Amino acid sequence: MAAYMRSMICLVSIERNVFRHSRGSGVIVETKRYVRGLRRNPVRVLFPENEADKVVKPRPQPAGRDVHREKGQKVKAAIKHPEEDFVKARSNVQATTTHAHVTGTKDQIDGLRFERAFPGDKRLGKLVSITRSRTFREHQGKILLEGRRLICDALNAGANPHMVFFSTADRLRELPLDKLKRATLVKVKFEDIKIWSDVVAPQGVIAIFARPDPLRLNFANKGDSVPLSLICDNIRDPGNLGTMLRCAAAAGCHDVLLTKGCVDAWEPKVLRAAMGAHFRLPIYQSLSWDDLEKHLPKSVTVHVADSSCGADRSEEIKNLQVNVSHKTLKAGDYGWVSTRSNRSNVRYEEYDSDTDSDCEEGAQSLPTVDSKLYHESWAQSPTALVIGGETHGLSVDAVQLAEKTSGYRLFIPVAPDMDSLNSAMAASILLFEGRKQLLKLT
Repeated sequence: MAAYMRSMICLVSIERNVFRHSRGSGVIVETKRYVRGLRRNPVRVLFPENEADKVVKPRPQPAGRDVHREKGQKVKAAIKHPEEDFVKARSNVQATTTHAHVTGTKDQIDGLRFERAFPGDKRLGKLVSITRSRTFREHQGKILLEGRRLICDALNAGANPHMVFFSTADRLRELPLDKLKRATLVKVKFEDIKIWSDVVAPQGVIAIFARPDPLRLNFANKGDSVPLSLICDNIRDPGNLGTMLRCAAAAGCHDVLLTKGCVDAWEPKVLRAAMGAHFRLPIYQSLSWDDLEKHLPKSVTVHVADSSCGADRSEEIKNLQVNVSHKTLKAGDYGWVSTRSNRSNVRYEEYDSDTDSDCEEGAQSLPTVDSKLYHESWAQSPTALVIGGETHGLSVDAVQLAEKTSGYRLFIPVAPDMDSLNSAMAASILLFEGRKQLLKLT
């Protein structure tokens, strides 16, 4: 060591002399430092608490380079083993603590285990995005339910829950816990639920369910139903469809049939407007008119809801009130009827006189159905009521089915110079009138 220090002092003195000569000659010479790392030997090694009394003292350094290298390796080995033991002990303590944290009472609510969503957990946002798209809902077979009442109705009807996101333990206890044993429960922050919720004041609980099959659900009010079916034709507004489903459930309808032009019944807006009607009566959607007839009884009579939107509406009301309601009318004479067929397969070509004559012939060949006031006798057997959308109105297929089953156009008179009723409003009036007439028969 003394020889090494003397060599270092000589190097420093040489560099100082060179620097002095360079300043006198006007030439600047850059000095270089040659630093050699010193390998220090530990005085003692500190072990964990259980081995704190053990002290390892290094032996005196023998002469020779090989002996010095061998000694360094031995000291490294002496240091390495206690560190490994300490790391292993620490990992065991962490594993024990983690296991106790998972199985502890903090992660259980009334015997149900739940997970805590860590920062950056994207499961809630991903599932909400999937259930908001009709394509993904049909492909993944999942729906989103939000709020205590809607989730409870689904669980009581036998729907299959996949995941439940909740903000507090009290929100989870409001649900029937015995029916959530197979679901994955995840506790998230209320701010996360507020971000992905569609309502202004979220309740702090969101559930992802499997898309229910109406044949497998247990409906509570089956015994109070009447032989009355609601057929929704081209209902595009989610609020209107949800209100119709709610009215159908309140009126005790047997089932609800939706044609292919209707909005998805499991859209979140429809679910909120229906207030649990999806789990109180069967709902069959995306039906063609051929498949729709298979869901109806053989002795059914199909009626269509109609409104008067023509300029001579007041005269029609007077004529209906003086017992000329059985007058034969053409399709398109009233407001909720569309004389245009489905245009999905129509090819647009140049206009000529032949096409004009063809359209006139098609308009003349539309079915004719008698009309009745809504409070007259029309529900005397198993009945189906068709409600058309406000934009496109009833399709020709609906009027043809009414003609085929000897049905009627049901007309609700309104005050002069007023537009027709909302389709959901008209449906509620006609459904309860039909229920009243059917109950009189029994």
